[in-house]
Amino acid sequence: MGAKGGFALKLLQWFVRGIQFCCSALVLAIFSYFLAVLANRNLTIPTYTRAVEGISGIGVLYTILGLLLLCCLAGHPFTSFIAIVLDICFIGSFIYVAIATRDGASSCTGTSINTPFGRGNAEDLINGQHPTYRQACQMQSACLAVSIVAVIFFIISALIEFVLVRHRRKEQRFGPSPANNYTSGYGRRRGLFGLFRRRETAVSEDPNILPEHAHPDQMRQSYNTEATAVENGTTYNKYQHDGQVAYPETGTAVPHTQPAGYRY
Repeated sequence: MGAKGGFALKLLQWFVRGIQFCCSALVLAIFSYFLAVLANRNLTIPTYTRAVEGISGIGVLYTILGLLLLCCLAGHPFTSFIAIVLDICFIGSFIYVAIATRDGASSCTGTSINTPFGRGNAEDLINGQHPTYRQACQMQSACLAVSIVAVIFFIISALIEFVLVRHRRKEQRFGPSPANNYTSGYGRRRGLFGLFRRRETAVSEDPNILPEHAHPDQMRQSYNTEATAVENGTTYNKYQHDGQVAYPETGTAVPHTQPAGYRY
């Protein structure tokens, strides 16, 4: 269960990083086009276009690096901490991108459309060449939309990094056990209603534990080495046969008689 959960988290994070890469790449492509047109036609380059270009370019590099390192470094506390910090930084960065492209929220119609190329009529060409102000406005609209999507997915990726760290620590803490059939991960949860059940104590056999001693009621009653208790409380002298003591206390030997029917 633990291994499957870790793989699912990595797959989800890989998908999220892929969406972030697509958003950053789209913004980078559009603003690279804006900068190229502005430079070729000797138009004034607004400062925010350079800023958005830099943010989207760094975002592309970061998401590519995240996709490549996700398989081997996912869940490590140090790398996940750096990833969370960078995700938070990109949340603020793409909020700035959304603000910079807020003119794309308009209907891109009319006689005064604000674009990186300046203001103009929607149907007019920029310096007599394509694109038109309407097309430039529509490209800003695309950047505004994907920047909002990027903000949401950077929030999600930061949360997933935190969950990956917790999952990795649980894997290291519990490890293989009877609860998970001696596989990686930790035992199954008992669900919401399982919280109110009595926890079962796990019985583990320790090879260093001494065997349990016999209880008094499990021992036979014995008075001394000669007499042993038998049924009904009577005693039986195990060193005496037919009234003769095999080892008398006086030290005198008992004469030996040959049993009937036996020959030596």
